[in-house]
Amino acid sequence: MQNFAARMVGAARLSRETYEEVEADSAANGQAVAIVILQGLAAAIGARASDPRSLVGVLVVSLASWILWVLLTLFIGTRLLPESTTHADFGQILRTTGFSASVGILLVFGRLPVIGGPIVAAVGIWMLVTFVVAIRQALDYSSTARAFAVCVLGWIIHWVLLFGFTRTVI
Repeated sequence: MQNFAARMVGAARLSRETYEEVEADSAANGQAVAIVILQGLAAAIGARASDPRSLVGVLVVSLASWILWVLLTLFIGTRLLPESTTHADFGQILRTTGFSASVGILLVFGRLPVIGGPIVAAVGIWMLVTFVVAIRQALDYSSTARAFAVCVLGWIIHWVLLFGFTRTVI
């Protein structure tokens, strides 16, 4: 069994073994949440959020957005686009996608002049790829294309709902 840091590196390196280990370890829920919190803080710092209110706001949106995407992905992946071998629960999706956010800690470099923007763009793409691998492993898919379709569909619905909510609140 890998330690926390090794799991984060394994997830960032797209290790199937790491995702399978995290999926099976129900004690890793707290670690997954911690990673999403760290990723949210890194994103806030990288985006130059400096006051406590902004930091908390970004963290709340990060956590709520992640949970929404997890729920949508679970529904789409197990009900709308399952394979014959698909079996997953909320915890398995929560853990694998939480660890897939490990690379998001690099978003802290978004505040660097000149190279910050390209770093954020590269990290965003990398995070999508890690999310697809996490979903492929959690849903026991043999097809990466199916995992990609589930992730993209969930992402689109997630952003429509999130945008609609923030437009209503603001």
